[in-house]
Amino acid sequence: MGNFKPIETQEELDTVIGERLKRERETVKKEYEGFLSPDDAAKKYAGYLSPEDEKKKYKDYLSPEEAAKKDAKIKGYETDSVKTRIANELGLSYDAVGFLKGEDEESIRKSAEILKGLVGAAAPAPLANLEPDPGKATDVALKNTLKGLKGE
Repeated sequence: MGNFKPIETQEELDTVIGERLKRERETVKKEYEGFLSPDDAAKKYAGYLSPEDEKKKYKDYLSPEEAAKKDAKIKGYETDSVKTRIANELGLSYDAVGFLKGEDEESIRKSAEILKGLVGAAAPAPLANLEPDPGKATDVALKNTLKGLKGE
């Protein structure tokens, strides 16, 4: 403690306090080095969407998982359409479509030919029902009778 020097003037006090403040500012600068000031952060992120705005903007978009599900569903419909077309071309019944295997037209056609060889061709599906509905015939007869009674 022999080095103690009392401060006697305001200028000496200002000098000592100034040095200590300078050291403290340098310590704080080193501690927060690499961080952005609020102004710099505002400049850097200008034009970016906030999380709330992003949710609003993309609310009607599909997620990758939903898009994959829809793509798989569409592919299934396309495959079923090809299977039905090939079964019809080869004369297989519509029930046989469920037994056809394959992902592309060539493999589905091979499967259909093998199935046709095992089962044989079925009768084609009827285009229209040619037999009259018994309930309808009765209704028509009753209507004709009523028309005759009314004098039409």
